[in-house]
Amino acid sequence: MTRRFCVGALLALIPLHARAADAFYKGKSVTFILNTAVGGGYDTYGRLVASHLGRHLAGEPLIVPQNMPGAGGIRSANYLYNAARRDGTVIGMVDEAIHLNQILGTAELKADATKFNWIGRILDNSAVLFARRLAPVAKIEDVFSKPLIVSATGAASRLNWTVLKNTLGMKFTLISGYQGSNDALLALTRGEVDALSLPWSIVRGLQAYRDGEIKLLLQTGAEKDPELPQVPRMIDLARNDDERKLLELFSSPSLIGRSVVAPPGVPVERVTELRRAFMATMSDPAFIADLKRARLEVRPLSGEELQASVMRSSDFPPDLIQRARRAAEIRN
Repeated sequence: MTRRFCVGALLALIPLHARAADAFYKGKSVTFILNTAVGGGYDTYGRLVASHLGRHLAGEPLIVPQNMPGAGGIRSANYLYNAARRDGTVIGMVDEAIHLNQILGTAELKADATKFNWIGRILDNSAVLFARRLAPVAKIEDVFSKPLIVSATGAASRLNWTVLKNTLGMKFTLISGYQGSNDALLALTRGEVDALSLPWSIVRGLQAYRDGEIKLLLQTGAEKDPELPQVPRMIDLARNDDERKLLELFSSPSLIGRSVVAPPGVPVERVTELRRAFMATMSDPAFIADLKRARLEVRPLSGEELQASVMRSSDFPPDLIQRARRAAEIRN
């Protein structure tokens, strides 16, 4: 058997799509857009994924993180949808509220979440609203009568606290000028704000939490985290069925959580390769070891399942959407 025949026989065993992906990505780099400033949950998870994903893509391209904060994640979503290369060399994380913003008709958003190519979810997100120890409230019910200054750096948090303020009369004062959760945490330490929200996987790793310097007030996700049975959900604050339906809508971003997308129009074979590599990364022992060192966790969802979930969650009654728009102070 000749050497040429041996090589040819081996190549025949390799799927065509894998060989095509190898030929495409070999020697290239992939830009990984991160929707916040450096630091905080999105950036931390995004950089961890970026440091391992390239090894699982055929051709092993270099993955280069690029922070693109602004407008609560809308700036990066608009870039990924309208301006990014559509060949599989640009991917990114989007704010978990991207689809909710679309449903509500947020004017600044120039993207259709259902047309992104969803690559996969790292973690669903039941964010936890927490306050510094010296804040004027001890539990979430206190905010009905006492003011609470809250940092709202992301789109989801800004929507949540605005809705609770307008629908339930809670005394939130929103501060949205910080670039990301790292800056907001510094502001909390300095006493410039009383509270902010982050994923529970991030909060429980904070030194301030371990030292008893913060108190947990509220969970924003649709499902209660099993580690936090005594911390109420946002939905639990509803006083009637109408309020509950409204708060369920605003809890829906927890499904998307920390997810990765590619722009619309990326070739199908490239999307397939990115999804395969993403799921391989989620079970990579080196990636899992890095997560453990950072005291983080993952609850991955495949790109195919995530895409289907986003499509299913697009149908809400018009009257509910109108009530939600008013509660979130969204103008035409």
